[in-house]
Amino acid sequence: MERLKTGVPGFDELIGGGIPRGFFVAVVGEPGTGKTVFSIHYAWEGVREGDRVIYVTTEESRESIIRQAASFGMNLAGAVDEGKMIIIDALLRGKGDEWSLSDLSIEELVEKIIEAKKKLGYGRARLVVDSISAFWLDKPVMARKYSYNVKRVLYKWDFTALLVSQYSITTGEAYGWGLEHIADGVVRFTRRIVGGQMIRMVIIEKMRHTSHDLRVHEVDIVDGVGMRIGEPLQLRREDLELI
Repeated sequence: MERLKTGVPGFDELIGGGIPRGFFVAVVGEPGTGKTVFSIHYAWEGVREGDRVIYVTTEESRESIIRQAASFGMNLAGAVDEGKMIIIDALLRGKGDEWSLSDLSIEELVEKIIEAKKKLGYGRARLVVDSISAFWLDKPVMARKYSYNVKRVLYKWDFTALLVSQYSITTGEAYGWGLEHIADGVVRFTRRIVGGQMIRMVIIEKMRHTSHDLRVHEVDIVDGVGMRIGEPLQLRREDLELI
């Protein structure tokens, strides 16, 4: 089975060498746990491997994603200028901006992604939607239907996709249910107070056709480098205080 590397040191070993080609993977968790950094790594690794890369940002501007990537030594601006990548901005729509969304609708999202894929050309493609939960914040009961429609239409375009879903900081629960059920994999980022210090953690909750690691691993985000996955954590019940 062909697998796409994420570019995150220590992560691909947890899932048999990478994400199986054609999978739609839900990347879920509370704000500030590392979902966007993980997604930027995935996009940049695609640029490095010669994939067609499309990144849809709904939580930050295009410029913010480019600056964050640059702080880790990843030149997404150059990839865009060279026609290797398209960043679709759903947050700050510029006048005459070809790669923006006028409305947070699933129909326009899918249409714009297909348009971008045609622009980039034939070949293996990576897609990030960060976050897809923005498309159903006012109608969370539609999450499963919308997620299914995105997967059904885009699957035939040879995408291997990360669909980011925000979880509530107060409850730790998703804004709408359904994405995890249609996803081929679920990568859960979270954070806890352990010994008076906040730590980020990741666990692979689901990855089809993969004998994946079932342990909780610490996540480190380093200036100038990006994300790294550490050793598995040995947590006691009293350590699991949710922020």
